[in-house]
Amino acid sequence: MVQIGLLVLALTGYGFAASTANAATPSKVRISVLYDAFGKPSQMVKDWGYAALIEVNGKRILFDTGDNAEVFAQNVRTMKVDLAKLDFVVVSHRHGDHIGGLTHLLRVNPAVKIYAPKENFGVFGFSLPGSFYRKADSLPAEMRYYDGAPPTVMNFGNAWPGGKFELIEKTTEIAPGIHLIALVSDKPNTLELRELSLAIETPDGLVLIVGCSHPGIEKIVEAASAIDTRIRLVAGGFHLVVAKDPEIEHVAMALHDTYHVEYVAPGHCTGEPTFVALQRVFGARYLYAGLGTVVDLEILPIASGKTTTPIDAHEFGTYRMLVQVRERNGP
Repeated sequence: MVQIGLLVLALTGYGFAASTANAATPSKVRISVLYDAFGKPSQMVKDWGYAALIEVNGKRILFDTGDNAEVFAQNVRTMKVDLAKLDFVVVSHRHGDHIGGLTHLLRVNPAVKIYAPKENFGVFGFSLPGSFYRKADSLPAEMRYYDGAPPTVMNFGNAWPGGKFELIEKTTEIAPGIHLIALVSDKPNTLELRELSLAIETPDGLVLIVGCSHPGIEKIVEAASAIDTRIRLVAGGFHLVVAKDPEIEHVAMALHDTYHVEYVAPGHCTGEPTFVALQRVFGARYLYAGLGTVVDLEILPIASGKTTTPIDAHEFGTYRMLVQVRERNGP
């Protein structure tokens, strides 16, 4: 396996543009794509859904679990990911193509903490104060809820009994420099769907991991900008899989020109026409992120000046070569 130190030395030798401060404190974030419907030929199984392992400063975070527990299990084994050694899990939203692997996860690691969006009577559980409903004291006890003496807090079950769910209702910093952005969709087909996105602070800007972007990728990036206006990378599903070209172009240009996103690594429900548009707009700053890909920010070229300035093609070609070497030698 190629050691990180050698990779950093190789990058120095090829002259990537980086400040001394940034070179001393690189973005130590690694994203390994465990579940998606596209990717290079391998022993991993392609299927509709999303899951990724995020490694940041020694922490190991599982983001979503794909659609099918057996497929998820095979892909995790192929990538040699030990689900028993996770710091926590983030489930972006309740759709099946993001939660199907939870049964396998909980077989392997039943005590792991799972962050999920808080929804009224949702599949991840819910709670309400016993005072939430109106009372009618004139009724006999047998006609009253809990015989007229409800518990102080009413806890409702989830679809995975025993799962250690912590429900998130608003944007929250769950660990130093690690945030969950909580937003609600206002789209007709997913109205009121709650979704979490993972935002990680790094010396070079924010790394943003999105599941399906049902609230809108622009809204998610805008919310992330309140944490840090420098958006280093956006990875995951942008939910433009059935969008028309004008909407796709608008989003691509907004990410590039309005929010000055430095890199994009789109996957899952982003959509094939959107891959084309983002490649055109971001050029060398478009990172391939198919199934089995490892995106390593520590060896990613650091831009100098405005994020709209393209990285030299030779420099980025060197980066791609190093990524390919790492993929051949294992994650």
